Amino acid sequence: MNLKKCLILLVLLSACLYGNAEDLDAYLRSKGLVDVSELDSTIRVELIYATTDNFMGEAVYSGITRAWLHPDAARKLVAAQQLLKKERPDLTLLVYDAARPMSVQRRMWKLVRGTDKVNYVSNPANGGGLHNYGMAVDVTLSDESGEPLPMGTPFDFFGEEAHTNNEEALLNAGKIDRKAFDNRRLLRRIMRKAGFRIIPYEWWHFNACSRAEARQSYPVVD
Repeated sequence: MNLKKCLILLVLLSACLYGNAEDLDAYLRSKGLVDVSELDSTIRVELIYATTDNFMGEAVYSGITRAWLHPDAARKLVAAQQLLKKERPDLTLLVYDAARPMSVQRRMWKLVRGTDKVNYVSNPANGGGLHNYGMAVDVTLSDESGEPLPMGTPFDFFGEEAHTNNEEALLNAGKIDRKAFDNRRLLRRIMRKAGFRIIPYEWWHFNACSRAEARQSYPVVD
């Protein structure tokens, strides 16, 4: 087990010992969200924001132990996993982030406000982002041992190498290699086929609907 996985387990164990993990998970379930692992136990989950090993350096998901999504988004993620397994039985989806309560969004905004990371966190005053509706997921591909496949950058890398709209140029310039290029294309093709949309700046982020559709049809997770 690598260091990142150990950190995740320690944080989640700590949350359980302090008695708040079940309460928060139960709260998210009460909001109509579903635990993606209950729909498909082969989907791996490592909630990066439940650890300090993230771009903010703080565990902002204290007490959230599972990847929660609105049922509509969860069904699409399960469909993506099934598509992936049909094509590549040796691979599986690995979820880094899913539904995010608006209370957490406000905390994240305070941490990045006034820094060079501010453009990568949706302003809660403007309604937040699709994570706050349970309609977005951050995901990558992992091998049979659970190790993430190379994608050219780590998760939450804020630079052009993580962009999805110029990967041919990144490949030709040697900023990502062919293996990462192919892995991104596989992930994106599977997720799109399952009904997800991409964004230009983060290869790991997928939306289950547009922001306008979310605001019209789905409640914000408080």
